[in-house]
Amino acid sequence: KKTILSIAMLAFILSSCNNSKKDNQATEQNTQEETEIVSHENHESHDTSSVLNNNWMNEIQMDNGSQWEANIETTDGVNDMLKLISETKTETIEDYLSLADKLNDRKNTLVKECTMTGPSHDNLHVFLHPLIEKIDVLLDTENTEEGAKILKSITDNLNAYTTYFK
Repeated sequence: KKTILSIAMLAFILSSCNNSKKDNQATEQNTQEETEIVSHENHESHDTSSVLNNNWMNEIQMDNGSQWEANIETTDGVNDMLKLISETKTETIEDYLSLADKLNDRKNTLVKECTMTGPSHDNLHVFLHPLIEKIDVLLDTENTEEGAKILKSITDNLNAYTTYFK
């Protein structure tokens, strides 16, 4: 169940990033909404400890020892999410859930605006896939201790962006 969901999410992301035609935006939006609903409803299938690790850093590659060129929309999206985290108080479970909603909305915009192609695009998805899973887990957090752990992992994921992309 988890594997099928992960494959479906990754397939959607890969297809939406390459698709910049305006006539396909309505289809993309519907597909994106369906994917978000499916992934959020099936959150229980996530193993939180495996989601929170940053093993994706073992899979991502560099561009011949350099950072990959990223589009400005992607970089802005990552920076916006980091700003949301730094400016949002997280004292209650409601704070964490509200932040999760905001991060999810910004992540959806980032995915929709992606125009990257080729190896940089492929490596962006190595970065994005675990981030998407972490945000999904935060959307269902049930206590502040769990929320803090998840948020730290999301922050670590976002902070690593500049290691791999410029």
